[in-house]
Amino acid sequence: MRALVAVKAGEPADVLRLESRSVPAPGPGQALIRVDVTPIHASDLHVLRGRYGFSLDFPAVGGHMECVGRVADLGADTEGPAIGERVVVAAIPAVPGPSPVGTWQEYLVADTRRLLPVPDLLSDFSACQLAVNPLTALLLVTRELDCEPGEWLLQTAAGSTVGRLVIQVCRHLGIRTLNVVRRRAAVEEIKAVGGDAVICTEDEDLLRRVAETAGPAGVRKALDCVAGPVGAQVSQALAPGGEVIVYGALSTHRQTDPAALTIPLQARSVIYETKTVRGFWLNRWFGAASPDVALQALSQVRDLVTTEVLTIPRGRPFPLERFTEAVSLAEAPAHGTKPLFVLDDGQGR
Repeated sequence: MRALVAVKAGEPADVLRLESRSVPAPGPGQALIRVDVTPIHASDLHVLRGRYGFSLDFPAVGGHMECVGRVADLGADTEGPAIGERVVVAAIPAVPGPSPVGTWQEYLVADTRRLLPVPDLLSDFSACQLAVNPLTALLLVTRELDCEPGEWLLQTAAGSTVGRLVIQVCRHLGIRTLNVVRRRAAVEEIKAVGGDAVICTEDEDLLRRVAETAGPAGVRKALDCVAGPVGAQVSQALAPGGEVIVYGALSTHRQTDPAALTIPLQARSVIYETKTVRGFWLNRWFGAASPDVALQALSQVRDLVTTEVLTIPRGRPFPLERFTEAVSLAEAPAHGTKPLFVLDDGQGR
């Protein structure tokens, strides 16, 4: 089988090689999956660079998050989806947990408790993206912050994939979103997908606009995936007792100096206004959640996407042979589409 393998840590385009490997055999409690489509996330690339929350033993197959495929075989004495059934594989490595399974290969072995059957009406291009971004958005809004109908939720990077999904989740649940973007051109885009209010940091003051929009009650809940000075401003903008969850650090993606990977919080705000700043990492959530709870959350996401409450952009398909172009697109500024490796003969569906 073909597999896209990183021979060492480094820039993905430099260290990835397309290799031929033996098809793995499933053990008890496992299934062999014929991979059809798998996405390329920015986090996949940070893993290869050695700048993520877990390390790999190189050489290692790339892609450590999710894919869609069909069950090709089951391990001995294993119950699970029927052979030939189409499933989503939540390959997200639990932290702490065993070594991650790479999805950028034609066949992989997965725990049957990490498999979610998907209906035929859900395309491969949507199904292969269920387990990371939509799940993150749903968990942040409903389980981590427990947002209530009618209250405001402040979020940065509203134009990102997760940011847009947060807007859709909130709109479905009756939660109002106050969305921060960097470019004036993005304001109308965010309003078009359902954002209630938009703050453009290109020409607006974040703190003043939050106060004007939310009124005397202020905003008590926020999501930040930018970190740095913007994350600090979000914390400042919260009402006393407010909470911000940091789930990304877009402002630091090209930083290699650990001293630059910061959020410069004001001690006064944290102490006297008792504001809380805490992190969220999907991998650690998977490590803490039981298989039943994780599968229940994934099922909820599948149903929201199937009923079009949540919309996942189709993505741009690439064969494994064009991996250099694909990984470059994954981090291109304002690329607007997710690159996907398509491994099935039918080129996805």
